[in-house]
Amino acid sequence: MNIPLLQSKAWEKLQQDLSENTFIHQGTDYQFLAILKNTPLGNYLYVPYGPVATDKTSFKAAIKALTILADQTESIFIRVEPQNPGFISSFPKNTHKSTDLNPKETWILDLKNGELKDKLPERLVRYHKNAAKNGLTITTSHNPEDIKYLLKLQTSLAKKKGINTFSKEYLKTELAQPFATLYLVEYEKEIVAAGLVFDDKTTRYNLQGAQSEKGRKLHATGILTIQLIYDAKEKGLKTFDFWGIAPENAPKNHPWAGFTGFKKTFKGEQINYAGTYDIVVKPVKYRLYQLTRKINRLLRKV
Repeated sequence: MNIPLLQSKAWEKLQQDLSENTFIHQGTDYQFLAILKNTPLGNYLYVPYGPVATDKTSFKAAIKALTILADQTESIFIRVEPQNPGFISSFPKNTHKSTDLNPKETWILDLKNGELKDKLPERLVRYHKNAAKNGLTITTSHNPEDIKYLLKLQTSLAKKKGINTFSKEYLKTELAQPFATLYLVEYEKEIVAAGLVFDDKTTRYNLQGAQSEKGRKLHATGILTIQLIYDAKEKGLKTFDFWGIAPENAPKNHPWAGFTGFKKTFKGEQINYAGTYDIVVKPVKYRLYQLTRKINRLLRKV
C-alpha cells in the first residue's frame, strides 16, 4: 500500500507534538491514522487522507475497525478522506458529505519520467536563472523561530483573500518535524517570499507559501517554486505535489483561482481524491453538532 504522509507515523508524531490523541491501526490490506478531536458536544475521529486500503473489501474492513474505535472513544462521527474515489460507493448508509478539509483536487508534477526542463514554464526558469543577479537569494531553515517570516506573509495574504491561516505555534511545530523545510527568499534584507515543504520517501508536498507585494513584482514565488522542484529532483524524489487546486468550473472569484492558474503553468497532472465525508455514529448528537456549526457561522458573519 502507498501510505500518504498524512496517514504515516511521522504525521502521527506531529499530531502528538500538537497534544492530539491519536490511534494508528494496521489490518489485513488496510491502515489508518485517526485523530481524536474534541468539541463542546463530544468527540469525533478524523482520518486525514485515509483510511488507506488496497480494495473495497479491505476499505469496508477499515471502516468497521474505525466504527469500533468510535464506540470506544464515544465519538459522534468519523470524518474520513479516502484518496481513492472508487471507495465512495462502499460508504455505509449513514454517511454525509462534509466540507473538504484537505484538497480534493491537486496538481502533481512527475520528477522521474521525461525531461524536467520540458515541464517547467520557460519564463520562470529564466527568472530563476537570473535571481541572484537581480538581488534575490534563497535559503533554507529548520529553525522553528524562523516561521515568523512565513506567518507574516500569510497573515497579510489571508486578510486580502478572506482565508484562514494556521497559528504561529502550529506552524512552529510543523517546522520542528524532520520532514519539514522552510524556504526563504530575500531581497535587500527583506523576506519577500516563503514556503514550507514536507518530504516523504517519494514526494515533496508544497503545503504553505506566501509572498509580499514586492515579492510579487519580483516573481519571487515563481523563482522559489522552481528551486523547490530542482531540490526535490536532486534529492531523488519521484513527484512534486502542488497541494491543492480549485475544482473544475470553479468561479473566477474562488480563493484558489489565482493559485490554480499558476500551478497549471507547470506540465503536470490533475489528481482527484474522494473528498471529506462524515460517517455518523450518533445521529441525534450529529444533527445537533451540525446545527451548532451553522449558528456559529452565522454569528461570525454578523
